[in-house]
Amino acid sequence: MNMEEARKRIESAIEQYGQHAAMPIELVINEVRSDQGASAVNELVEEFDLELLYNIPPMESDFSNS
Repeated sequence: MNMEEARKRIESAIEQYGQHAAMPIELVINEVRSDQGASAVNELVEEFDLELLYNIPPMESDFSNS
């Protein structure tokens, strides 16, 4: 998934689900991490303030064993 598509999907989830958008956003985040890596995820987390609003933290590294 490219970043523009990810942004649109996150915006759509926020509009549709409001404060309950964490689950659909996490699905987008997981797909972005798989396709583009942790730095792309961190960009989205920061851009949409996902850590504060939905408790979705930035990722440490692409090489995590968690």
